[in-house]
Amino acid sequence: MTAPSGRLSRQAATFVAVGGAGWLLDVAVFNLLTATVLSSNVDGGPIVAKAISTTLAIIANWIGNRTFTFRETRRTDVVREAVEFALVSLAGGAIAIGCLAVSHYVLGFTSRLADNIAANVVGLALGAAFRFVIYRTWVFSPRRASAEPVRSMVDPAP
Repeated sequence: MTAPSGRLSRQAATFVAVGGAGWLLDVAVFNLLTATVLSSNVDGGPIVAKAISTTLAIIANWIGNRTFTFRETRRTDVVREAVEFALVSLAGGAIAIGCLAVSHYVLGFTSRLADNIAANVVGLALGAAFRFVIYRTWVFSPRRASAEPVRSMVDPAP
């Protein structure tokens, strides 16, 4: 078993790696949709595109975080864990969508570059910080009554 600070460092590094893969998926889908069927010319196009790309990234991130980042504290109640993960992820995604909406509709920055900076840099950074804290303290918390540690296949047997 690793020390608490070592575990936090490993979790943070793995969270960044998993999140980076999810971010690439999110950005790629967002840009594909806004360049094609959900362009800025479509009413609400960038917002719908961001909602779709965020949803796909949430699914990929749950699999990655459950498998790698929080593998020691993932729960046996997979459905409840997935629902809680989705709720926290949607709240984090709402932060990104909120940043995009403020930039695009309130501040009037409507270029694809401005949309990307608002949603995929500022919004995702703020949302990621929020998600890491809540995943660690609620969804995958070892203190949860239903949390049941799962031994890693790479950890030596006791």
